[in-house]
Amino acid sequence: MYRTKNCGELRIQNSGEKVTLAGWVQKTRKMGGMTFVDIRDRYGVTQLVFNQEINAELNEKANKLGREFVIQVTGVVSERSSKNTHINTGDVEILVDKLVILNEAITPPFTIEENTDGGDDIRMKYRYLDLRRSNVRQNLILRHKMTFEIRRYLDEQNFLEVETPILIGSTPEGARDFVVPSRMNPGQFYALPQSPQLFKQLLMVSGFDRYFQIAKCFRDEDLRADRQPEFTQIDCEMSFVEQEDVLNIFEGLTKHLFKTIKNIDIQGDFPRMTYADAIKYYGSDKPDIRFDMQFVELKEAVSGKDFVVFDNAAYVGGICAKGCASYTRKQLDELTDFVKRPQIGAKGLVYIRYDVDGSLKSSIDKFYTTDDLKSIATLFNAEPGDLILILAGEKSKTQKALSELRLEMGSRLGLRDKNVYKPMWVIDFPLFEWDEETKRYYAMHHPFTSPKPEDIALLDTDPGQVRANAYDMVVNGVELGGGSIRIHDSKLQNRMFELLGFTPEKAEAQFGFLMNAFKYGAPPHGGLAFGLDRFVSLFAGLDSIRDCIAFPKNNAGRDVMIDAPSVIDQSQLDELNLAIIIK
Repeated sequence: MYRTKNCGELRIQNSGEKVTLAGWVQKTRKMGGMTFVDIRDRYGVTQLVFNQEINAELNEKANKLGREFVIQVTGVVSERSSKNTHINTGDVEILVDKLVILNEAITPPFTIEENTDGGDDIRMKYRYLDLRRSNVRQNLILRHKMTFEIRRYLDEQNFLEVETPILIGSTPEGARDFVVPSRMNPGQFYALPQSPQLFKQLLMVSGFDRYFQIAKCFRDEDLRADRQPEFTQIDCEMSFVEQEDVLNIFEGLTKHLFKTIKNIDIQGDFPRMTYADAIKYYGSDKPDIRFDMQFVELKEAVSGKDFVVFDNAAYVGGICAKGCASYTRKQLDELTDFVKRPQIGAKGLVYIRYDVDGSLKSSIDKFYTTDDLKSIATLFNAEPGDLILILAGEKSKTQKALSELRLEMGSRLGLRDKNVYKPMWVIDFPLFEWDEETKRYYAMHHPFTSPKPEDIALLDTDPGQVRANAYDMVVNGVELGGGSIRIHDSKLQNRMFELLGFTPEKAEAQFGFLMNAFKYGAPPHGGLAFGLDRFVSLFAGLDSIRDCIAFPKNNAGRDVMIDAPSVIDQSQLDELNLAIIIK
């Protein structure tokens, strides 16, 4: 055996035992005739002691150890005279009488410690080294524990875990597909699944009743902190259910994870908010409700005062930042620069300071009297000491910009505590969204989402007003997942395809197998998919999902460790009957 104990399990009660450990050298320290070595494995760190007076040859060998050498040591557990309260093994050390170097190591390109000196790029290039860092490893241990609890909960709810294919046909809706050429079918391609959507619906037609899968999904889209080209979903589907049934099951799963993983007992039902209210009061379909600061619409209240910015704007809205009237001109200029960033897109920022002495000062004093400003402050329920921030412009863009400003102010005021969790449901999404460029409707979720029964008549008269039987779970401003009740009636599904611009021939070519399956008796069904990566990163307190994925891609979609994607040999292209033309 290479070891009798691991590097994280020895305690004071093990004193006097002879043990063998194996692991990596974390660091070495020489103090007089003594050499101290920290040995590390997945489980922790243990201090080793080599004594020049007891065994000079062994001490000399220890002095030659470099960082990340793989070693095996045997010795006696002894109580430390200078204890380390920062590690679990800090009460003991090993008095080493045997040292075996199992493998030497070159000096790593960055320090393998929690607070490493390695930047993102180099850590991704040497990800196998980065994974030795305890904080990164803990994220993956958290991921393991969460997937275990997810499986346990869903199994108790009678869900069956079923794997679905990775090589499927391409579908035109949603994000771009990753495609895979078929050697055996020249000129034809598989696609990698954006989700197991069609197969889980077919499993409901097959009578499986309750399905789940920890599923790999692939989307060829621009990346950001909460996106990777390949990601993992907790994918679920249920038969003979309505929206309320789905929400109850997965609210239960979320509470189970909070309790078993975070030891947080969430009482009561999660609040629910319609999509319309989320946009009206927060400018986002994933509002962060850890703090208030709701939007107040001002168009009617501020028009007609010869201030053209407000008079010509389709939308005027603002937020009230409590206790921020003391903001300096420099701070207000910083906020103005913030909202003018290209990714936010506001043209400017108006402020009203309600000073603690009751006076009102504003960047629009020239157009609005003190009484006017007081009336505006009343709409916000503002109090002395508060700061009102106002944006104006085209409605949708201005609401999005105001949403970003609200989040920025929440962060500045310390209202977005990562240790506070506020889950909620957003419901009643629009079924369609209109694209001005192509002059057609697109499914806001996917073509199989069921409309609200009471809105079906609007499909013929006003499709843009039709609400979907769709729902998202949001925690702290992060969309953890979403789903919908599906269409199970072939006639209604064909109507949906027609509204989305599919000809009967195109619908048959893309989805004929599903529509044919429905002809054999499809039960009412619906489901939900959580983003596992997002869920883990939320629990880990991360700003990006990358550090809860073992081998992630960078923001350009590249794996810089294995240098993928890469060119392939001409012989492989010939086998696939492909030629590369770069435009």
